[in-house]
Amino acid sequence: MEVVIAPAEQLAVLAADAIESLVRSNPATVLGLATGSSPLKVYDELARRHEQERLSFARVRAFMLDEYVGLAADHPERYRNVIDTEIASRVDLGPGAVQGPDGLADDLPAACAAYEAAIADAGGVDLQILGIGTDGHIAFNEPGSSLASRTRIKTLTRQTRLDNARFFDDDVDRVPTHCLTQGLGTIMDARHLVLLATGPHKAEAVHQLVEGPISAMWPATVMQMHPHATVLVDDAAASRLQLGDYYRQTFESKPGWQGL
Repeated sequence: MEVVIAPAEQLAVLAADAIESLVRSNPATVLGLATGSSPLKVYDELARRHEQERLSFARVRAFMLDEYVGLAADHPERYRNVIDTEIASRVDLGPGAVQGPDGLADDLPAACAAYEAAIADAGGVDLQILGIGTDGHIAFNEPGSSLASRTRIKTLTRQTRLDNARFFDDDVDRVPTHCLTQGLGTIMDARHLVLLATGPHKAEAVHQLVEGPISAMWPATVMQMHPHATVLVDDAAASRLQLGDYYRQTFESKPGWQGL
């Protein structure tokens, strides 16, 4: 696992660099897209590069991590709509290029199985963007999730709903109680995982992710088993890391050609 500690703006540039390198070398790259606040600066940087540097996503396919169950198709916080607003509509992703689990399906288990099949049919995800919750969840894999789990329905914890209430006028009762989410096993199938975290409220989760024991109580710790995982954090999110100085030294000494 590579840990990079830098200002938030630099983290976004590093993540965008990794995505641009993939897309320019393989225009049919498959990306994994996350919602929440963590990837927003990355999406801003990708949109800038599309507008100013002719970075094209015309042949790219993308898969979302998760979706709320039961939100109306036109609800602004439905993750399909959020992804369209934050990135898809700002670049030249083609019609139908972004897929997500169907939170409005009549048969939710069947929808989850179909989503797993769609990712496999696309050849798997080349680079998956991730955020992390204050309780260590990635996607909506809450504490206690199986480390081998696949796409499925999950009940959101009270803490996750409180964290997400800011998107629902600070009213936790308006936050759905269920979601469909890629499982930890599904996420681990991606060829490169890039997780971003900023702010002091993420410090304990980042500490557990990077330096804690692998445990379902901190689901993101499964990333320690991934052969190509990158953790991008600012100083505040890195404040609990015992080996913070070593991670800084390692990144400063890294050969320029190596990339993330």
